[in-house]
Amino acid sequence: MKSVISVLFLLSILLFAGAIWNTLALKRPGFYPPKQVLKKRASALAGGGGIILVVTIILSRF
Repeated sequence: MKSVISVLFLLSILLFAGAIWNTLALKRPGFYPPKQVLKKRASALAGGGGIILVVTIILSRF
């Protein structure tokens, strides 16, 4: 069970890192995906990371 919690926690960190990467890409000029795509992708990654983090915290309490 501890390994599952560790993997889920690592996955949430990676999703948050992807969200930060896409958010920072909004500031760069000439980046290919349109800004709307980057915003949508960043919010989806942050939402998924948040959900997985909550599930990981709940699992670690039991």
